[in-house]
Amino acid sequence: VQLVESGGGLVQAGGSLRLSCAASGITFSIYAMGWYRQAPGKQRELVARITSGGGITNYADSVKGRFTISRDNAKKMMYLEMNSLKPEDTAVYYCNRVPTPSSWGQGTQVTVSS
Repeated sequence: VQLVESGGGLVQAGGSLRLSCAASGITFSIYAMGWYRQAPGKQRELVARITSGGGITNYADSVKGRFTISRDNAKKMMYLEMNSLKPEDTAVYYCNRVPTPSSWGQGTQVTVSS
């Protein structure tokens, strides 16, 4: 299994970013997937999840209404549209299966300045 995250960067508070996750070595379309994040000194947390077919999404309260998760099974890709970013969204973001993650990719750094 290989998961490659991209799209992170430095953005001012209130700005937007779109993260991408490219999957290989996995039958992507049969798994529910999620975006996780880990801020410095904190545990990794699940912020958004999507069912295998993409029909149902769930979000952590901290990002609800600001983040949108989506996927394209034909391309084995998953996305996270992040709007109205806040400094507390600063973290390394990872994609992985839910509820049981496989091996982790390198993640993509998102830094939100105030």
